[in-house]
Amino acid sequence: MSKKVKITVLKKDFHPEFAEQFLSDGKTVGPCPLLEEGDTFIFEGSAKMPEGFCPWAWIDIYGSVSSISSGSSFTPWNRQEGQTIVCCTDGIRPVIFDIQAMEDIPAEND
Repeated sequence: MSKKVKITVLKKDFHPEFAEQFLSDGKTVGPCPLLEEGDTFIFEGSAKMPEGFCPWAWIDIYGSVSSISSGSSFTPWNRQEGQTIVCCTDGIRPVIFDIQAMEDIPAEND
């Protein structure tokens, strides 16, 4: 049985010095425009990205979300069972996520 997973945006970061050095629009791009700190999303299984979530970040964090949904543990590294912290791979404007298991999702034949 898999679990629903709550995805919470913990922090958005921005490195303007890298943006100036590497991006064609420089630091005017600013931090991630798609997500805000405190935003929450619920993963309900079937590899379906939660509505309103960033597709690029989804590609980056899906493995961790799927793992938590399947009951994996990241203890002893994390203090809480069924939880992990991950981020998208945008090195200039990364977003950090809290991934937490929720209640079980009933099997389709239940």
